[in-house]
Amino acid sequence: MLFSNRDLKKLLLPLVIEQILVMLVGMVDTVMVSSVGAAAVSGVALVDMVNFLVITVLTALTTGGSVILSQYLGNRQPDKAAVSAGQLMTVSALSSAGIMAVCVLLRVPILHLFFGAVEPDVMDAALTYFLVTACSFPFLGVYNAAAAQFRSMGRTSMTMYVSLMMNAVNIAGDFIGVSLLHAGVLGVAVPTLVSRGLAALAMSGLAFQTENPLRLSWRNILTWKRETVVRILHIAVPGGVENGLFALGKVLVTSVVSQFGTVQIAANGVSNSINQIAIIVVSAVNLAVITVVGQCVGAREYEQAEYYTKKLMKVSYISTAILGGAVCLSLPLILRLYRLEPETLQLAAVLIVMHNLLAVALHPTSFNLANSLRAAGDVKYTMYVGVLSMAVFRLGSAFLFGVVLNWGVIGVWIAMGMDWLARSMCFVWRYRREVWRTASVIA
Repeated sequence: MLFSNRDLKKLLLPLVIEQILVMLVGMVDTVMVSSVGAAAVSGVALVDMVNFLVITVLTALTTGGSVILSQYLGNRQPDKAAVSAGQLMTVSALSSAGIMAVCVLLRVPILHLFFGAVEPDVMDAALTYFLVTACSFPFLGVYNAAAAQFRSMGRTSMTMYVSLMMNAVNIAGDFIGVSLLHAGVLGVAVPTLVSRGLAALAMSGLAFQTENPLRLSWRNILTWKRETVVRILHIAVPGGVENGLFALGKVLVTSVVSQFGTVQIAANGVSNSINQIAIIVVSAVNLAVITVVGQCVGAREYEQAEYYTKKLMKVSYISTAILGGAVCLSLPLILRLYRLEPETLQLAAVLIVMHNLLAVALHPTSFNLANSLRAAGDVKYTMYVGVLSMAVFRLGSAFLFGVVLNWGVIGVWIAMGMDWLARSMCFVWRYRREVWRTASVIA
């Protein structure tokens, strides 16, 4: 077997800790800015949806690189893996810099396009937060590319340590900016920029170390290898289209929610931050399955790829049930952290319980299984399913239930569950057909 139980633990546990840190920072940002008022919380929550779109596209790019790196390592071609790592860094840095330029220059029309119906104080907070956080996108692109290199090698402890540093800086900065300097939204935006810059510097520096079995070199970064870039984009583009449109769907859904008033916007933002708790392990498995299945497919060990996919998904199901149940039981304590109106917190509690029930049933098949298909190279099917399900269920049903039937944000979250159900059914059917066994993307 390519991965022992010990290997899987060494791969997965740091990823779980890293996801916990990411989740905590999102919660801390929301909690800290809640002291400024509901308008600030709403503004940050709206921009976080746009930022999620950008981060999803950048993550899809590095996921494409991770698949290539993992398959080359599984096929024992370290030289080609090293070239791919350099090209991934180049493409990621250029793409993230271009996205930053677009977001900074067009931030006003972008936010007015999606959230033009919000109140003026909410829009002011959103514009401030978006300007600063958009400047961090190039740092995020560099960090993701270097992190993908370490995850492909199975050295996830390194990304965990850097993430720990990044999030510690962010949390400390939030406290200084909001509680001591009373900088409001800027108090949580600037620490995000600074922490991502430091993380990019640390992660890329570690990627150049000579003791790594797979290391970066300036020669592989500064030269353009068309064939390698095409291989990366073969995975990244369908994944970017699917995940980008999925994230865009979430932004458009948030745009629908923005019509329901500040209470529902704030409740939606609070629930989004807390809902990350139940799916921490699922998110970690999403990253781990790329490395594990990618190396198995690269080594042409398809039975092992299927075995590890099922094993990792079992971990996701059990952990989601445990964490989701714990969150629901702890809601009276968790919601006390947010200094918002009782009406807002009561609605947030309903949304959180809905999310966790749906996540236990559908999240692993909707996301873990899709990443297993991507790791094998079966990316176009996942793109078609993701785009169609987003358009019909995530958007169409959200508008029907939320606006037409006047169910508000509750209807929007019902539509989310329908989206997950459709994705799960399509991915299970595809996986059982075993088309992915013939989808390897390396020679």
